[in-house]
Amino acid sequence: MALQARLRDRVDRADRIGVVRRVAGVDVGFEREGAVTRAAVAVLAFPELALVEHAVVRRPTRFPYVPGLLSFREAPAVLAAFARVRAAPDLIFYDGHGVAHPRRFGIASHLGVLLDTPTIGVAKTRLVGAHGALRAQRGAWVPLVDDGETIGAVLRTRAGVKPVYVSTGHRVGLESAVRWVIACAPKYRLPETTRWAHRLASG
Repeated sequence: MALQARLRDRVDRADRIGVVRRVAGVDVGFEREGAVTRAAVAVLAFPELALVEHAVVRRPTRFPYVPGLLSFREAPAVLAAFARVRAAPDLIFYDGHGVAHPRRFGIASHLGVLLDTPTIGVAKTRLVGAHGALRAQRGAWVPLVDDGETIGAVLRTRAGVKPVYVSTGHRVGLESAVRWVIACAPKYRLPETTRWAHRLASG
C-alpha cells in the first residue's frame, strides 16, 4: 500500500498517447489451484482490430490474492509476457482498474507506469465509488465518483447489457479512455483486446 501511495504520483492523467496503430489487451488466469500465474498479451492492429501478435507466459504465483493489491500478484507474469512481444503496442487495455482504486493506483496504472505506455483500465465489476443512473443505449456513460473525485466512467458498450468500469491507467484522459473503449468494442461488452487476451489466458 505504501508503494502504491508513492507511485501514484507518477500517473499521468492527461492525454499523451500519440499515433495509435497497435492496441493490446492483457488478461491473467491461474493454474494448479493458483500456484501458477498465466498472463496473456494480445496485440491487435488498429482500427482493424485484427490479431497481430500474442504471447502467453506462466510464472509461479508469489503473492496472495488481496483486494486492491492485484498488481503485485499479476504484474510479474504480465511484464514477462510483454517482454516477448516484438510489435510494441501504442495503447494497452487492462482487464482491471486504473485510478478507480482506493489508492488511485490499480493494476492498469501500475502497468502503465512500469512500461511507460498509455493504459486504460476496463473492469467488469466496480471496486470503489458510486454513480448515478445510466441510460440503456450504447455509448452512454456517467462519472464514477469516490470521495468527491471523479475516478472513472461507468460505460455502456452494448445496449441493454451490463456496463463496464473505465478509468485512466496512465497517459490517457478519462474522456479519451471512454472513446477508445467504444472504438475497440464494436460488437460486444468487452473490447476486442480484452476478448482476445481472455481467450488466450483461458486456453
